[in-house]
Amino acid sequence: MSLFSVIEFDKDAGRIIFSIPEFDFDSFEMIGKQLVSAMDATITEQQMDADLHSWLIDFEGAQFMLRAEHYSNSVWLEALARTENQEELAFIAGLF
Repeated sequence: MSLFSVIEFDKDAGRIIFSIPEFDFDSFEMIGKQLVSAMDATITEQQMDADLHSWLIDFEGAQFMLRAEHYSNSVWLEALARTENQEELAFIAGLF
């Protein structure tokens, strides 16, 4: 059984919302890396704000933003070019 699953896939908005194990701000890095690895993607940049992790990831040349907000235990993936990366986003959603 996978640690991750899709709660919602909104193709028009270019977003996947994930269900993942509970995390806090400090433990997200380990869980986030597992999620990115499960997608077979790579992390290009990481930014941490007061309560939000924002990671730029690359999946087969397509750029996505992985975001995690620990207070709500929310994790979502956003396509940076919604109209161009719909196939990749649908493929990622299908992995989970």
